[in-house]
Amino acid sequence: MIQIIAGGKGKGKTKILLDKVNADVLTAKGSLVYLDKNTKHMYELNNKVRLISVTDYLIDTEEAFLGFICGIISQDHDLEKVYLDGFLKITGIEGTDKDVAPVLKKLDTISAKFNVDFVISISVEADSLPAEFRDKVIAAL
Repeated sequence: MIQIIAGGKGKGKTKILLDKVNADVLTAKGSLVYLDKNTKHMYELNNKVRLISVTDYLIDTEEAFLGFICGIISQDHDLEKVYLDGFLKITGIEGTDKDVAPVLKKLDTISAKFNVDFVISISVEADSLPAEFRDKVIAAL
């Protein structure tokens, strides 16, 4: 399953994402991973959540990002949820004219195949998301 927190830059998406991961850790049966562009939010996360700074791994395309996601899943069979902050930046889509739909579709496929949920913070207005993903918006700012 994919859940999306959508809204413009500086609207508070990261705060909602951090609150969600910290609430989910209380009931999680498996591992939780938080992917970000840096480690700035390290001290805001529960210590049971694994924080990964994606930029440390030289990921600059959506193909590399999806391979990275599959690598994380292959190494942790207890992985329950992955939280993605700054989705456009960490996938390499930000600043390009690339459509976000193919990456979201592949994440949805990965989610179903490996039973891992994704919670995504994306700097796009909810009504600008591809139509097939608008029903996955849990917060629109």
